[in-house]
Amino acid sequence: MIQCNTKGEMKAETQFTNLYDLREYFSNETVCRAYLEQFRWGGRPVCPFCHSENPYRLGDGKTYKCSNKDCHKKFTATVGTIFENTKIPLSKWFVAMYLITSHKKGISSLQLHRDLGVTQKTAWFINHRIREMLKDNAPELLFNVVEIDETYVGGKDKNKHKSKRTGYSKIDQKKTMVFGAVERQGRLTAKKMPNVKQDTLLNEVRSVVDKSAIVVTDNNKGYYNLGKTHEHAVVSHSTGEYVRGEWHTNTIEGFWSLFKRGIIGIYHNISDKHTDRYVTEFVQRYNTRDTTEVERFNLFLSQCEGRLKYKDLIKKEKNV
Repeated sequence: MIQCNTKGEMKAETQFTNLYDLREYFSNETVCRAYLEQFRWGGRPVCPFCHSENPYRLGDGKTYKCSNKDCHKKFTATVGTIFENTKIPLSKWFVAMYLITSHKKGISSLQLHRDLGVTQKTAWFINHRIREMLKDNAPELLFNVVEIDETYVGGKDKNKHKSKRTGYSKIDQKKTMVFGAVERQGRLTAKKMPNVKQDTLLNEVRSVVDKSAIVVTDNNKGYYNLGKTHEHAVVSHSTGEYVRGEWHTNTIEGFWSLFKRGIIGIYHNISDKHTDRYVTEFVQRYNTRDTTEVERFNLFLSQCEGRLKYKDLIKKEKNV
C-alpha cells in the first residue's frame, strides 16, 4: 500500500480490489489528502489561482501558500475540485466514488445515504458531483466499425405530474432522446439530444466518428444521407432484419439494455434535466470495463478539477 512520510508524500502504489480494502486504506484524512495531492498534482503542488508551481506547505500539514509575490493565496488540495468547501470527510467521498464507478448499475442516493451515514439530500449532491467529474473533456474520435443507435428514456405523458405533461403524442416529444455510438471492441460515447431531426443526428455522427470509419445503423430516416460522409451499412429493423453478415447494432443495443436496467432498477426515474449526467456515469463505467478497480478509481480522481455548486444543480431550466 501507499505509505506517507512525515511530509505527506507518497512512497509506493496502493492496490485495492474491494470496498473493504478501500475503507481499510483510506481510514484517515491524512492518507486521503496525500492520495488526492498525488493524483491531482503528481506530487508537485500547483496554485489553483495563478498556477504557480512553487507553493510551500504551512505548519498544519494540509494548507499551502503560493510563493508568487502577486498571489500569496492560501489553498489546499481540494480547492478547485469537486471536494471544495465540502464538510464531508474525504474518506466518505472516496467510498462514494468507488461505489458509483464500480457498481455496474450505479448506486442510488437513498442507498448511498445509508452506506455513508449522510442525509439523502447530501448523498444526491455527492452522486451528481461525481458524475460531473466523470465527463470526458477531450473525447477521441471513433474508428473502424462504429455502431450507432438512439433510445428514449422517461415515462409516459399520462403518468407524469400534471404540471410536467407536454400534451404531445409523439414519442420524441414525450421522452428524452439519447444518442449513442460505439466502436467495436472500443470506446462508447452517448449524450442527450434535443430532437431527432436529420441534421441534428448527422452533425452528431460527424462530430464523434472519424471519416474513415464504417458506420452501422438501423433504417432510421435520420441517417439516410450519412453515406455522403461515411461508408454506411444499414440493418433494416423495421422488416425484422437484425443481423446482415457482419453488420448489426447489437453492441450499442446491449449498452442501452444495461443503461435502462440501471435506470429502472436503481434510480427508478430520472429527470430530463439530469439525463446527461446519468448517461455519462454509464458511459464511463463501460469505457473503463477492462481496467482494475484501483486504475479506474485513480483515473477519475485525476479528473477531479471543477466544481458543481448545489444552486446550479437545482436551478430550474428555462422553457424554450
